[in-house]
Amino acid sequence: MPDELTYAEVEAGVRAAIAAYNHAVDDGRTDDVVATYCPDGSCDIQLLGAHEGHDALRAAYAKVEPARPQRHLVVNTMVTEWDAGHASAVSDFVFLVRGESGWKTSLVGRYRDSLCRTDAGWRFHRREADFVT
Repeated sequence: MPDELTYAEVEAGVRAAIAAYNHAVDDGRTDDVVATYCPDGSCDIQLLGAHEGHDALRAAYAKVEPARPQRHLVVNTMVTEWDAGHASAVSDFVFLVRGESGWKTSLVGRYRDSLCRTDAGWRFHRREADFVT
């Protein structure tokens, strides 16, 4: 891994980690969700709770695998701090669920992320989410 990265390279890596997480959550692929975290990674997400480490994360995300189609739409991602090995970012999100009458906005909120760069790409060290609806 190169020691020096441009802002654009860091931002692209952070966005890729966020997208991988959201696709895996929406598809109900729990092991792939967990793979977006560092081994000692943690989350503190309303409705999901606070969890640390792959085993605890796997147990938590397994409980919220989708029963019907859903989508996380992530916007306004801004990398706020970064170097070659760590980054912090904030993103807004809209969570949609498909019901009998079509798609419905279920939640709106904000992610606050701390990520580490690994040989496999950027991984969440800590992911927090607050809802505003």
